[in-house]
Amino acid sequence: MPSLWKRITFSVASALCIGSVVLLVVALSTERWVTGRILCKTGVEIVNASNPELDQFIGSIYYGLFQGGKTKRCGLGNRRSKIYIFPKLVRTLNGGLHMMVILFLLVAVGFALVSLSFCIYNARKVPYQSIKGHKGLYLWNFIAALFGALGVLCFLAAVRHHSLTERVANFREHLFVLVVLDDSLDWSFWLGVGSIATHFAVCGVVAMSRIKLPKPEIKKPEEPTVSAVDLLY
Repeated sequence: MPSLWKRITFSVASALCIGSVVLLVVALSTERWVTGRILCKTGVEIVNASNPELDQFIGSIYYGLFQGGKTKRCGLGNRRSKIYIFPKLVRTLNGGLHMMVILFLLVAVGFALVSLSFCIYNARKVPYQSIKGHKGLYLWNFIAALFGALGVLCFLAAVRHHSLTERVANFREHLFVLVVLDDSLDWSFWLGVGSIATHFAVCGVVAMSRIKLPKPEIKKPEEPTVSAVDLLY
């Protein structure tokens, strides 16, 4: 049976692993990986809009790994539409890179669950094999953090070097050309980054479990001393 200190530290590590899984699942399922502003270039050219009038042609866009939405303003008022990455839009993107992002994040979820199971095991029992103890936990968390980082970096590459936002914005736009004024990484993306940081925190907590706390000293009761005077009586 592990000591109280080890049970506490591995319980904290288990909670962090659960947090990592939750962060990744929420990041995968939400639509706020990127948000930005889009300008209807065709509308501006038709009316020859000047600087003060440009605001009437600026809309917004947001999207995640599976879906999103945009608001287009081309002189006809706000026109909102839903964006679905699968099954057709992904063909116009760098499909292999997009699938790698999803695959890497799913693998990271899998290894986070493996790390969770090992944390629970170490909180309940003392492992006989090193791979089931601290070394195994370091390994699984490193792999989970690595795949999470690969997923995040691949998505960042798609946004910055493959004009992902512009391709998403102009999908099925036959009459208008939309120009991306600016785009930024939103909270869904940073949840993925937070999951990576969580695994390093797990490694730190696991390292803390190896600290040996001083055991409280139990004073032995003093034995009564018998003097020569006591023997006379």
